Formats: sequence, structure tokens, C-alpha cells
Amino acid sequence: MSSVDQHPERNVIRVQLKQNVILGGISDQDMAELESGLTLVDCHKGDYLLHQGVHEMEQYFILDGILKRVVTNQQGHMMILRFTHSRDIETSYAAWRLKTPTPYGILCVTNARVAKMPMAQWVAFIEKHASLKESFEYEVMRLMSEIMAHTITLNLLDAPGRVLRFRRKHTDLFKLIPQKELASYLNITPETLSRLKRQGKI
Repeated sequence: MSSVDQHPERNVIRVQLKQNVILGGISDQDMAELESGLTLVDCHKGDYLLHQGVHEMEQYFILDGILKRVVTNQQGHMMILRFTHSRDIETSYAAWRLKTPTPYGILCVTNARVAKMPMAQWVAFIEKHASLKESFEYEVMRLMSEIMAHTITLNLLDAPGRVLRFRRKHTDLFKLIPQKELASYLNITPETLSRLKRQGKI
């Protein structure tokens, strides 16, 4: 782990932060303040960034790679709630506000680079920047709505419909996510996904 200003690729990282879904509009001065509290983490496939059921929370800005938000039951069965990739965020903001443990975990689907900040520090930062706080909270609500829509989709659409919906809504991710991961997210087997591709149904 390292800070932005000490990283050999800091210039690239600063461009990537500026391209983030919620950070693009902040001033250079505010970005410099934010950078001072960020830690860079290079993660490997399968690494946990956040464990389910903990109270220590952080705000994540994805610079490279793909992550997944997951829920695991007591029997160890894992359900994927969403995928995240470069320019996106991951967060446990709602749990932090509610003072509850994290209801999900965050894992790396691929090798990834993430800039992170303790949640309390991130909240203190956005409290000083009203427009950023508004954009961030809107994005958090949008993500929650997206997860709810996905859950409904699993019950209402057949397998081809689920795949086509994901492909339509996440064109950029469709070819990047490993087939096994995508199949799990859509609650179908990898074999079914392969068959649908061969048959030209997706």
C-alpha cells in the first residue's frame, strides 16, 4: 500500500481519479485534499477488500480491474449482487450511517488497483462539499436500486432474458467478466451460458 504522491504511477492514478464517476467535477484543490487521505492497494484475484459482517468500513475508488459485491449465507453459499470496474466506486456508506455491520463483502474478480479511504474520513470530506455529497448519495441510491432490479430480474426473466438484459445494461463489462462469474451472477450454470451463446440466443 502507498499514497498517491509516493506512487511511481501517480500521474496516471490522478487521471484515473479524475475519471471516477463521482470525482470528475471536483476542483484541483479539493482533489489534492482528497488524495492526502487515500491509500492505494494492489489486489489479486480472489482477495477480499471488505468482509461481510464487520464494522470497520472504507470508501473505494476503482482504478483498474473488476470487483464484485457478494452476500454469503451461513452455509457458505455466495450470491453476487453487482460487479464494479474502473471509474466506479464501492462503498458501505449505508451501513456506516445506520451503524450496522457490513451486509455484504467485496472481492476481486481480477487483479485490481483501488484507492481507499476510511469511511469516517470520507464522510467528513463530503460533509464539506455539498455538491459532491449530493452526487455520491445519488450514486449510492442508484446502486441500491440497480441491485433491487437485478434481484427482481432473477425471478421474472428466463435465462436468455437475464443475459440479454445484462448485456444491454453493461455492454462494457459483458466481455470482461469471466464466464463462470457472469453465470453465477445470473443464477445459471456456465454450461447453460455457453449453450445459449452457441445457439445464438444471446
